[in-house]
Amino acid sequence: MTEDYRIVLDVKSEEEAIAQASDIWEVDADRLIVKVLDEEKAFFGLFGRKLRVEVRMEDDDPEVSEADIDESSPTEDEEISPVKEDPASCGPSSKEEVVRKLISLMDLDIQVDVNDRDRINLSGPDAGIAIGKYGDTIKSMEYLANLMVRQSSGGSRVRLDSDGYRERRESSLSRLANSAAKDALRSGRTVYLDPMTSWERRIVHIALKDRKDVETHSVGVDPDRKVAIRLTQQGRKRRTSGRR
Repeated sequence: MTEDYRIVLDVKSEEEAIAQASDIWEVDADRLIVKVLDEEKAFFGLFGRKLRVEVRMEDDDPEVSEADIDESSPTEDEEISPVKEDPASCGPSSKEEVVRKLISLMDLDIQVDVNDRDRINLSGPDAGIAIGKYGDTIKSMEYLANLMVRQSSGGSRVRLDSDGYRERRESSLSRLANSAAKDALRSGRTVYLDPMTSWERRIVHIALKDRKDVETHSVGVDPDRKVAIRLTQQGRKRRTSGRR
């Protein structure tokens, strides 16, 4: 287990810690283990309790990454036999074939190839349709492609992109996050962003994680789950001093 999959958070509940870590690492909540390091009791019932917790992945294999979260292991009742791997079945060509089949079923005019980041790139006249509003379509396509790959060959995870869309979206979300942080400082109120996918929420959390004046939390339930940006104690002091 690397330090990248171990994080310490100050939260009000263990559930809040799990939700934050789940967004940051893009993994299911049931893969996370929470350990309470310290607990600050409520003061005469005011302000509520505050926990310092450590969240980590349950799998201790250092080679496991978020790309492997959908892999399952056999149970004790299942017979485990050696499997001969066909190199072609796990290579980019296999993933490309799956994505091409999906594109064909959608009747889209799109060219499929692998870029230098081992992502399958979608380009062509219908690339905008494949991306969809806020990337909803390309994320759904990626999910379906991964299901198809697991059923056919069990190869590595499919990552879809469209001529640098992901990087552009990451930049846009980072700007949005910082703009919302300014709004929170200016108004003194919690700012709620529009509902986002787990990947998009993760980008917002990362964009603001080093700031001391605001903190981010995911609230709500999918598909309406969103990021809330609120002032920290330091942020409230900064806002108060700025008004003098």
